Amino acid sequence: MQLYNHHVEFFTATILRWQHLLATDTYKQIIIDSLGWLSREDRCAIYGFVIMPNHIHLLWRISNNHGRPEVQGALLRYTAHQFKRRLAQESSKKLAPYFVAERDRLYQFWQHDSLVKECWSEPFLLQKLTYIHNNPCQPHWNLAQLPEEYKWSSAHFYLKGQTEFNWLKHYAA
Repeated sequence: MQLYNHHVEFFTATILRWQHLLATDTYKQIIIDSLGWLSREDRCAIYGFVIMPNHIHLLWRISNNHGRPEVQGALLRYTAHQFKRRLAQESSKKLAPYFVAERDRLYQFWQHDSLVKECWSEPFLLQKLTYIHNNPCQPHWNLAQLPEEYKWSSAHFYLKGQTEFNWLKHYAA
């Protein structure tokens, strides 16, 4: 039995001012690439995720030799840097909504108020996993009819036993 320093966590990060930056697959892929790197580098284990047009939800466990601020910071900083680079290549007009001119940065892509809830029990973890998988099917999003139809989620892994995200781990494994 392996002992962990960290519980599985339900993590939510939202794009600045709820803008739909993640509506296109290019920006979703930046998130996927970052999650893959974090997993391969043993920074965390990822048990569930969904990438929505303006936010992400994760179920993850930070690895014993790392802290949440380090891993969360790596995810948010790397993706923000990639968003900025990609938007600047596309058009300065697309970059403008993220201009903040703060003391420590000119652009900001993630809101400061990321949500973290520790999953102290399996029923709570399953509730969050179900919420994550059903999010794209909500009427106000209407991104899929069934959870497993939405590509940018772990639903296909849990409901069909298949995934293209080889870094994804089953929460019960």
